Amino acid sequence: MTERSTRPRPAAHAPRPGRTLLGFLVILIALGGILVGGVAGGSASFVPRLALDLEGGTQVILAPRTTDGSALDDDDVKQAIEIIRNRVDGSGVSEAEISSQGGQNIVVAIPGTPSDETLELIRRSALMRFRPVLDLINPTTIDPAAVLSPGAEAPSDGSEAPSDGAESPSENAASPEELAAAAALAPTDGPGAAEIPEDVRGAAFLAADLDGDGELSTEPATEPTDTSDPAWISERVQYDMYALDCTLPENIAGGWPDSSDTAVVACDATGQQKFVLGPAVVEGTQLTGASSGQQVNNQGMSTGQWAVNLELNSEGAEVFAEISQRLPTLTSPRDQFAIVLDGVVISNAGFNSPILDGSAQITGSFTDQEANALANQLSFGSLPITFEVQSQEQISATLGSEQLTNAAIAGVIGLVLVVGYMVWQYRGLGLLSVASLAVAGVMTFLVIDLLSWLINYRLSLPGVAGIIISVGITADSFIVYFERIRDEIRDGRSLSQAVEHGWSRARRTILASDAVNIIAAVVLYILAVGGVRGFAFTLGLTTIIDLIVVLLFTHPMMRYLVKLPFFHNGHRWSGLDPNRLGVDPARYRGRGKFRSRAETDESADDASTGSTIAERRAAERKAEREKKRKAREVDPYAGVGGSGDDGAVV
Repeated sequence: MTERSTRPRPAAHAPRPGRTLLGFLVILIALGGILVGGVAGGSASFVPRLALDLEGGTQVILAPRTTDGSALDDDDVKQAIEIIRNRVDGSGVSEAEISSQGGQNIVVAIPGTPSDETLELIRRSALMRFRPVLDLINPTTIDPAAVLSPGAEAPSDGSEAPSDGAESPSENAASPEELAAAAALAPTDGPGAAEIPEDVRGAAFLAADLDGDGELSTEPATEPTDTSDPAWISERVQYDMYALDCTLPENIAGGWPDSSDTAVVACDATGQQKFVLGPAVVEGTQLTGASSGQQVNNQGMSTGQWAVNLELNSEGAEVFAEISQRLPTLTSPRDQFAIVLDGVVISNAGFNSPILDGSAQITGSFTDQEANALANQLSFGSLPITFEVQSQEQISATLGSEQLTNAAIAGVIGLVLVVGYMVWQYRGLGLLSVASLAVAGVMTFLVIDLLSWLINYRLSLPGVAGIIISVGITADSFIVYFERIRDEIRDGRSLSQAVEHGWSRARRTILASDAVNIIAAVVLYILAVGGVRGFAFTLGLTTIIDLIVVLLFTHPMMRYLVKLPFFHNGHRWSGLDPNRLGVDPARYRGRGKFRSRAETDESADDASTGSTIAERRAAERKAEREKKRKAREVDPYAGVGGSGDDGAVV
């Protein structure tokens, strides 16, 4: 019988730094690959986009005007600014500055060179209209696989195909060639049309083009009987029902033109609902007043709930009387009407009873802030406001390249000082901190560049300041880790044990510190405006990157370094030299190993039989120190100064 030699299996908990480093490398390569792919496609750049303060841009001064010449108060101007802000943010432009000038004009400053569509969106008038609800459907796009091919009847609710014998989508689906051809013919105007994927656009076009003539009609197929008749849903409206995605920010920004005498598809302000609406029945100009207050019952007692009160002129009251009697007879959701401001549904409601005098009340689960906000929107919509362009010009950077250069120089100086301190204080370990800072810098650059491409993020000078401050935050994590390792060595652990035990203690401190920074950045981002938000964003982003680098790079690399003789043997330039750490020579065994305190005490007791001269001398010194310590406990002044004949201290 032959004996077999078996090799011991590694412990299940044995550290595997190689896998962690490999995973981190994969993350960096993936980020770099995505950016290179974007640059190759022509839509990205290797340089992040800069904000208004560093690049300059276009400034448009708008003057809100009413067609009847009535004056605008501060609330009207604030509401106009909010509408413009929603339009700009929804168009994908970031770091734009929108403010009031003299309490009347609105100044819109957009970084870079905005498109003509964005500028037209800013200049467009804001209108309010009351429209009956024809349908309420899923806020996202309709799955092309559930859309029938040309000639089949399209579903009216946008959810499933009819079950009247038509072929199933899988059996009668359009070919890729048909979808591509339909996408080329599909409408390119309207809310978010440019963002609709080609396959969705193509499938939606094929489903909406019921007569198969290759064009989408805007006219009703049959003559509607009233404003709530589903016959108002034309081929173009059906296309919007399928293709419009209300979850995209640009589709709830508003500003899209619509006709008062046709049906439209619109999203609500939250992006959670998509409405099919009939022609306008009441214009905002027919609204004479709006206010918020406590709801009262028939006895005039307050119910404790908030409501919004509307007052209509004689023409609006007449129309409201007719629809308030007609809509309750219809099935849901056609028994509702929607209030549309600037192309976005801000409220939808039904009627509890006919309203014959032009005085209506919108009730619901309003808070006082929500009721007041809706009342302000209605008051704004009651004014026929247009935005008159006072001026439009290119503006230079408010800070310019010189300030950016100065900020970069300040950042380099700070980085050099931090690196110099780390190398001076931690010697060889300082090189690991330098490598970690370099890796964190590369990762920060890649993430910011990708955000600049994917979500149109722009780097401002406060954002640069946040990145510079992150250097200190990252260095602080290394200091905490290195000091924990040194403390473990002083306690008698070997280097490999010190790395693991030091990490378990340092990790809690690093996580707590970075969590505080992230919370502060989030709160600052939510509460602040303008450039301060840019600072908060980069501060939070770089803090998260610091955690990733320390967890996935610094600690695994430390595990590798302690295996090298330079660090393992405690070289004087390694940063782990026992003499510099104040380790008792009697406790140092060499090759990165130390005696425990118990072993050292035992060695001191057996000094007379010690195996080496160094151990005996160390034990003697320890015994002498212990003797002096006990003497000081008895007489605190023992050994201080000289003594006279009488033994008194002189």
